[in-house]
Amino acid sequence: MSNKISIILSSIHAGEVVIGDGGFVFALEKRGYVKAGPWTPEATVTHPEAVRQLHREFLRAGSNVMQAFTFYASDDKLENRGQTLRITGAQVNEAACDLAREVASEGDALVAGGVSQTPSYLSCKSETEVKAIFKKQLEVFMKKNVDFLIAEYFEHVEEAEWAVQVLKTSGKPVAASLCIGPEGDMHGISPGECAVRLVKAGAQIVGVNCHFDPMTCVKAVKMMKEGVEKAGLKAHYMVQPLAYHTPDCNCQGFIDLPEFPFGLEPRILTRWDMHKYAREAYKAGIRFIGGCCGFEPYHIRAVAEELASERGIIPPGSEKHGMWGSGLEMHTKPWVRARARRDYWEQLMPASGRPKCPSLSTPEADQI
Repeated sequence: MSNKISIILSSIHAGEVVIGDGGFVFALEKRGYVKAGPWTPEATVTHPEAVRQLHREFLRAGSNVMQAFTFYASDDKLENRGQTLRITGAQVNEAACDLAREVASEGDALVAGGVSQTPSYLSCKSETEVKAIFKKQLEVFMKKNVDFLIAEYFEHVEEAEWAVQVLKTSGKPVAASLCIGPEGDMHGISPGECAVRLVKAGAQIVGVNCHFDPMTCVKAVKMMKEGVEKAGLKAHYMVQPLAYHTPDCNCQGFIDLPEFPFGLEPRILTRWDMHKYAREAYKAGIRFIGGCCGFEPYHIRAVAEELASERGIIPPGSEKHGMWGSGLEMHTKPWVRARARRDYWEQLMPASGRPKCPSLSTPEADQI
């Protein structure tokens, strides 16, 4: 790609679809490289081969953004979660950028550097102190010359504004996504108002990530879009939801579910659910479409396949996946061969196979 610094914006402005990747912390935790609870990304230093391989799988699945694995990679978070700075934030961030760039160069992908919410903000440290943390991460992103920047996973729009203001000083495109649903941030600020504040802070792409399922997140981004347009502002939109069904969640999302984080598998979306998600996001005017916790490469491949006609390309990973199950035509069992059709998978209502399990849970915060 030429002029990669601006291509993320020019592509979306032209109506093209940018496909993100998936949830690295959850994917790598399942593979044994990230510890649940801290959710910190020191694997970029300790097990770079695992991070590199996951990038490659998402690239093969159709992602054209390699998001550096810098989630929770600030020094205050590493120290807060028991790292005691044996591996510094700078080391983690530099290694993450190098791995993302290495894999991005194997295809035609952009590299994004990201910052996320901090313990310092939650412990009520000053704006100056919190911004200093973001600035330290930004120094690495500038050194490594990432293509654009993302402020992601913020529960409070105020902290996200501070992050955007810092990232904006780079001169690179800035995206901002909050981990909120239709009820808004943790102070009850609506998605529309959150989006307006982020755009005014300097974000060119706004949206949501994590905490809620795809359709809930698309609904929240629609509310953001309405708010921005009502305010007479302009922005592009992104969505990177969970790969879990969350119809029973409260305003804080899946972390309040009793199944979080080790019993969520019965809630996982199928690849066919992802086709519906991709289509709904596209119809809503969202052009940066990706995933967060629970997303595996095959989920992103489904997004890429659903939007193949709009993008004009099929992902390399589709070489091993017949569209709508067409590969089943070669199965030895006739009743399985009969499933090689779109209407079968679109109409399927998957069973959990758990006779005594309820279909919904009660979020623990609702029981206090």
